[in-house]
Amino acid sequence: MALDEGTWFLAPDHDAASGPLFLPGVPAPHSGIYRCRSCQRAVASSAGEPLPSDDHHAHSITQGAIRWQLQIRVP
Repeated sequence: MALDEGTWFLAPDHDAASGPLFLPGVPAPHSGIYRCRSCQRAVASSAGEPLPSDDHHAHSITQGAIRWQLQIRVP
């Protein structure tokens, strides 16, 4: 991650590796950066707004379903 004077407000989610997975389209519980656990694609989402839907990006059969996990939480 690039660091600059504005990054003081970012809080890495230290539980990201074991944190909950969220289905596409459900409201984001926190504002921040979410990563698809299957393909590692990342998106920014605001608290209460729906996470990207199943048609956001394509997966191969071997990648399985899209599941979002919070990586960086913005307080």
